[in-house]
Amino acid sequence: MFIRLAEQHRQFVKDLVMNLQALAIVLERRGYLASCYTCGGQMNSASFMVSLGEDHLIRFLVSDYGITWTEMRDDRELMKLEGAEAIAQLQELANLVKCQMKAIPDQPDLAVEDVNEQLV
Repeated sequence: MFIRLAEQHRQFVKDLVMNLQALAIVLERRGYLASCYTCGGQMNSASFMVSLGEDHLIRFLVSDYGITWTEMRDDRELMKLEGAEAIAQLQELANLVKCQMKAIPDQPDLAVEDVNEQLV
């Protein structure tokens, strides 16, 4: 049972890393400074960051050791969440991006369908 759970966890982290990479691409195309770095080819950890302007920064870290969402403004930590709460906050960010895409339908390089496919 534990081996199966460990494999499911590894797959979950891998899926999360792939979605972070897609979100970073979408945010970059929308004009935000965003990045997603991974270590090695196994995709078992990632560091995602996006600047929302005016010294407002989001950092999302995922690894086998845990998941954290940190929101900072003016170099001060506003909010730090872990686990499921961090993932829920990430979904809120993805939803905002989706809403912005629906509000601007004539954008030629990225369609709403692309965002929905990339943000699983």
